[in-house]
Amino acid sequence: MNNIQINFSIKDLENLTGIKAHTIRIWEKRYNLLQPNRTDTNIRNYSIKSLQKLLNISFLNNNGHKISKIAQLNEEEIPIKVREIASRSKVEDHAINAFKMAMINFDQVLFYNTYNNLIENKTFSDIFYTVFLPLLNEIGILWQTDTITPAHEHFLSTHIKQKILLNIERLQSLEPKPNSRTFILYLPENEIHDIGLLFINYQLRSKGFHTIFLGESVPLESLTSVLEFFNEITFISYFTVYPEVEKISTYLNNFGNLLLNKSEHNLMLLGPKFIGYDVKELPKNISIYSSIEELTEVL
Repeated sequence: MNNIQINFSIKDLENLTGIKAHTIRIWEKRYNLLQPNRTDTNIRNYSIKSLQKLLNISFLNNNGHKISKIAQLNEEEIPIKVREIASRSKVEDHAINAFKMAMINFDQVLFYNTYNNLIENKTFSDIFYTVFLPLLNEIGILWQTDTITPAHEHFLSTHIKQKILLNIERLQSLEPKPNSRTFILYLPENEIHDIGLLFINYQLRSKGFHTIFLGESVPLESLTSVLEFFNEITFISYFTVYPEVEKISTYLNNFGNLLLNKSEHNLMLLGPKFIGYDVKELPKNISIYSSIEELTEVL
């Protein structure tokens, strides 16, 4: 495989595996678990093989195996032991590690094989909540700490998005339940992070609701076009990066004045931008939810 990352710093390993650099050094010295290369200035760097091994060791350790016992296993026994445990418990942790390796190597085959193994025993919603969401949260941290590049993040998010779209496609031919409210899903201007919103669309469609997905970066004034078509509208939006914190209150007031003149209409919001937001400032018929699960449970 060409053009993949082959060398990692000890900080990269800490970020990718969750094992502190200090602990990694102790395991190297005491148990000889990893054999790092060293630069001319004596700085450790690690191969992709070392990363894979440490991810497996982390998985075993998190599943109750003492590091002293893991150290007694040979190179071939460690992945075998991982597969044995993953087949009966904590399959989510194993899958997250596999998806990380797929991302690091831009390995589409590994991504799809891992997903196909999951879907044999889990619903798509289960996979999203227990694997994709925790994985995306980790990836956000890895990107912020420069452990991975935006290309890695885009690789992973694009493949997750493809799975959501595939599952939405399977529901498109189903008629909405009678007298269903209409849900308009959109992202505000300059906001492009649509995975959460796409999954909400999938959840709504699976519940038999009528949905219209408008997607990313929709100007506020453009939303007025839907008012003449539907009597009861619930707008749903997900604020990840935009609007800026200091502009949110103005945005919501403008939204209320422009689109919530009828009591039958309302706006449901969620996303990182609302962490710590004072709900007392919310205009009428606007509500904030802390998670996708909380939002979908009230529908």
